[in-house]
Amino acid sequence: MSAIAIPKVETGGGLHSFPADQPLRLDSGALLSPLEIAYKTYGALNADKSNAVLVCHALTGDQHAASPHPVTGKPGWWDRVIGPGLPLDPERYFIIATNVVGGCMGSTGPASLNPATGEPYALSFPVITIADMVRAQAMLIEALGIETLFAVVGGSMGGMQVLQWAADYPDKLFSAICIAAAARHSAQNIAFHEVGRQAIMADPDWRGGAYQLAGVRPEKGLAVARMAAHITYLSEPALQRKFGRELQRDGLSWGFDADFQVESYLRHQGASFVDRFDANSYLYITRALDYFDLGARCGGVLAECFRKARRVRFCVLSFSSDWLYSTAESRDIVRALNAAGCRASFAEIETDKGHDAFFLDEPVLDSALRGFLASAADKRGLA
Repeated sequence: MSAIAIPKVETGGGLHSFPADQPLRLDSGALLSPLEIAYKTYGALNADKSNAVLVCHALTGDQHAASPHPVTGKPGWWDRVIGPGLPLDPERYFIIATNVVGGCMGSTGPASLNPATGEPYALSFPVITIADMVRAQAMLIEALGIETLFAVVGGSMGGMQVLQWAADYPDKLFSAICIAAAARHSAQNIAFHEVGRQAIMADPDWRGGAYQLAGVRPEKGLAVARMAAHITYLSEPALQRKFGRELQRDGLSWGFDADFQVESYLRHQGASFVDRFDANSYLYITRALDYFDLGARCGGVLAECFRKARRVRFCVLSFSSDWLYSTAESRDIVRALNAAGCRASFAEIETDKGHDAFFLDEPVLDSALRGFLASAADKRGLA
């Protein structure tokens, strides 16, 4: 039997550097300069620059949305959505994926060199927010000469960036797709993140955040943080279907090795994660998520944040088994959009795959994305 041909996606992008006189102004009041944003592009910008789509990544993602990861060699994290004949087709759209500020795949973050000291920022890096990430993306989009994005798309933390784009830059958007996200981080999610951060900071190799100078990495703590977080990305039915109480070997070990397959799976997730992610970036990005409360700056009325976004076409999608960012939270977003007079489509997708369903083979999601984008492209006049 011949192997299935995987469509190749031509890529571009690189690293865009903003000089010292173009600092990123942060919500904390700090100025971040110089600033570098790492990004990838797929497809070509059309003559009137009307087909640009910004793809925003989740907590542990990066700019390699549809191209092999340079560290792990694994396929792009959304290569089942971006590609020829797929919902985000580079033959039709110019797709841009960035690494968020605070990340660890090229964009300025805690592992970057602090120009004032010549050493890694570590914990001297300023605290960032989702709004700061979006502000940096807007700087890049402007630097690329794009006035208006056809769409901004993202799931999980990426979906939060989508909402922030709509609130802060409604005149620069034609459409917005928010998948499996919420307008603010819940107490439960803050609690899970704190467990992860404490695991990292309890690792002796964390060294108060200065592990790079010591030539070590807090791998054990970061692995535990990943394991705890990964549980929230799944659902109990999915875990039961995939692992149940199946053992790794015949009989129990009568000790603390990984007796159960689910234990081995989580250990693998933790061990493979530390090869591609920076521990301090994990601290900063989870804190940015915890601080996210879009309606807070509008007197607690979320609809007020979208008053200027009435021309933007919205699509909000949730998953029935997602308990990290539930359908109820997506419905809150839709109600706020409706109250603001915005055009919003909504669908709850029935699946037992949990929060991570937007990474997985989910035909209904693909159909929803394809249908919404096709309709928006028709209204936009994209050939």
